[in-house]
Amino acid sequence: MKVVVVGAGAGGSTAARELALQGADVVVLEAGGRARPFSRRAPSLSPLRHAGLVRPWMLSRIIPGMEVTRAGGDLLLIRGIGEGGSTEISCGNWVRADRGLAKIGLDLSPEFEELEALVAPMPFPRERWRPMTERMYVAAEALGLEPHPTPKAVDARRCRACGLCELGCSTGARWDARSFLEDAERAGARVRLHAPVLRVAFSGERAGGVEIAGSRETIDADDVVLAAGAIGTAAILRASSLPVADRLWADIVLTVGGRAPRARLLAEPPMVWYVRREGYILSPYVDLLSHFAHRPWRGVPLRDRVGLMVKLADESNGRVDERGRVVKEITPSDRARLAEASAVARDVLARAGVEGPYEDGVPNGGHLGGTVPLDREGVAGMRPSGFPAGLWVADLSLVPESQGLPTMETTAAIALRVARRILAEHEA
Repeated sequence: MKVVVVGAGAGGSTAARELALQGADVVVLEAGGRARPFSRRAPSLSPLRHAGLVRPWMLSRIIPGMEVTRAGGDLLLIRGIGEGGSTEISCGNWVRADRGLAKIGLDLSPEFEELEALVAPMPFPRERWRPMTERMYVAAEALGLEPHPTPKAVDARRCRACGLCELGCSTGARWDARSFLEDAERAGARVRLHAPVLRVAFSGERAGGVEIAGSRETIDADDVVLAAGAIGTAAILRASSLPVADRLWADIVLTVGGRAPRARLLAEPPMVWYVRREGYILSPYVDLLSHFAHRPWRGVPLRDRVGLMVKLADESNGRVDERGRVVKEITPSDRARLAEASAVARDVLARAGVEGPYEDGVPNGGHLGGTVPLDREGVAGMRPSGFPAGLWVADLSLVPESQGLPTMETTAAIALRVARRILAEHEA
């Protein structure tokens, strides 16, 4: 059995690993190149920042593997392109995000347990938290918000606490999807970088491979697994004349910024604790996108910057075309809920002694899903209704609702379930 897996992020690497370990002939195709951490070079942006010359879209050219696009209005979307996908620009959070899955009868508990045993996430040691982070945690407790340390796929022994996880981990302390790709390669899988897929190729009514963009090269396969993220997967499906839902969600992030002299929150990983509320979380976070490219944040030096993130489960209202262009607005309902959540964040900051004025950062989203949502009828086979034989999706595209939570573990769990359905179908 030959399988082509499109995408080398959390979904693609997990599917490739499981398929290869079970004896499948696996080829992984990734549009981007090698992962190259930018964290040690981040200070080089400071002169441009002070001059007001950094724009959000410029980060796509500066930071390897990061693509920043404007989706509509003031919303930016961020995704990882390259080896490791968005795991390369992640904070390493490993949380079970399953909002709305019970409605369609999808229980990923077995996969969650298996992946947690494999990755072994742990909270970052509390004795290494910055004093201001501890003060915000205590403030959240006093406000009855029930904060919890965040499970992190980070080896604290190797972590040098640079706080720049999203720019790539230069020490290898943070888990990323390359470890699963390496397992797959040891089991015989082949990984091709700089191999963007244009469309699915068909053999009769069955998916029979993929066509590489530019070269028009076709790679034949018995099964095709699309794990290019909700944008990339949707673009490939549209280019293949296959249905896509206009239901993109993004887990919108809005960071409320304040200041505290010598807070130095970058001397720890981001998001070491979180508060889970209905439809959103709060977590300490120095938003680098806002720091470098948002005018209202320019007056505060990085050493003094304090941020408290709102990550919102937003409405599923985005659309992706065949070229991967996205239209997604922040709805009035989303804005109202962001305002409500940011008011709670301001209460925490004030109680912790963080100085104002408090400034909202750039609204952005980096967890992208919902473009090929599963329904109750599709859960048993882990395939969207009406999909052609031999074609599968193994990323957040399958998840119908925004999570408002870290989603790396959920992406991997979805992919593991899909890979095992492929194997079961061939065994049958």
